Amino acid sequence: MVETEHPGITRFKEQRGQFQDLHAFSQLSDDPSIRLAGDFAKLVAEYRDAIVRASEEGEPFVANNYCTAPELTTAMDLPAFTFWDGAYLHVDEESFTDGIDGTAAMGISTDLCTLLRSAIYLVENGLLPTPAATVGILSPCDGMPMLQQVVKHSKHWGHVPWFCPDPPYFRDDRGLDYFAHEVRKMAAFLEQATSRTLDLDRLKEVIDESNRQYLLWQEYNELKRAVPCPQGVALGGMKCAGIAQMVNPGMRAGTEWFQKLVDVTEEKVANGLGGTKQEKVRIYWFDIPAGLWAADFLTWLEEELGAVVVMDFSTLYPYSLIDTSDEKEIWRGLARRLYDSPMIRQGLGPADGFVNDLPRILKDYKIDVVAWPGHMGHKEAQATVGIVRETCRDLGVPFLEIGMDLFDGRYTMADQIKDRFSRFFQAVGIQ
Repeated sequence: MVETEHPGITRFKEQRGQFQDLHAFSQLSDDPSIRLAGDFAKLVAEYRDAIVRASEEGEPFVANNYCTAPELTTAMDLPAFTFWDGAYLHVDEESFTDGIDGTAAMGISTDLCTLLRSAIYLVENGLLPTPAATVGILSPCDGMPMLQQVVKHSKHWGHVPWFCPDPPYFRDDRGLDYFAHEVRKMAAFLEQATSRTLDLDRLKEVIDESNRQYLLWQEYNELKRAVPCPQGVALGGMKCAGIAQMVNPGMRAGTEWFQKLVDVTEEKVANGLGGTKQEKVRIYWFDIPAGLWAADFLTWLEEELGAVVVMDFSTLYPYSLIDTSDEKEIWRGLARRLYDSPMIRQGLGPADGFVNDLPRILKDYKIDVVAWPGHMGHKEAQATVGIVRETCRDLGVPFLEIGMDLFDGRYTMADQIKDRFSRFFQAVGIQ
């Protein structure tokens, strides 16, 4: 009797092929930024392939969160995928929105973030490979623990062992030591659940490589201060965070991609080239990047309004390097990186973090407009919108609140968002 392939593996194989095709197509371009975006697609294909191969060979793999010390799984030679990454790592918008709609029939509230609803749909319908272990997170929003409770009791993943590190509210030394202990417990959990051993010397090697990635990421962000901004939508958004925290954490292939990114961007800065033909407005997108549906909208911003998203929560580089000469500092360093990850930096703890970020970012990147998407699922951020607006007013920078869904373009249609930007730019006199 021929064993039927797991639908999640079939789906990953399809995605692997789609990203391979994207890479091949990108290499036909004369634009080095587009070719480098295609190289990212190639690494994503390999990211999916690692799970496929592990499944076919009967080896363990893990589902985790983007910020839960991914260097651990690399050091343990455990392929891992982020179980809600379908919001970004997909090429078929229709199938993604079908999944969002499908959760309504399951009784999932429609006011839950569509990113999390998509993950619930995929797990509940057996469309993700079943991992040997899952690592969740109890922050930054109420929706994340809800996602994990639903998945934990699903018929497909209900038997999978779970661990959810618990980050403390405050980021003082006491909080950092507490969370470093949580990361140690997470490593022990992975060892027990997968029968893999974490070798400290190997972990040091991985973190050293990860440090090199973060240094290059920082260098790239320094280059983005240039006017005009050297990179636009092709290399914007999640790509840096995706490489360092999901696709190639602590892996040489990721470091090589970052080096190419810096090289390409340095050349553009040297030649005075921008990410768009004529830059007129520099935007700080005050949230994580929007999903695939927004590519057309962001391209329109650049081409029609000369407006470039220079910085966002995921591209922001606030990370500290990890001292690998001291074991205690290794665990504290891994814990600290979670604190500085997108959304957690802004959504966990007091509002001081992002309010203190604003003056520096607006000055360093010569920001003309702060755009607050007002994502329907980021309810933890809604309480702070007044603080952000007031801070921008004090700094003399226009603030635009949109009201949209970062992952579902039907919530607020692209034409409506374009109209809001056009009218806003006219009202504040920057067009």
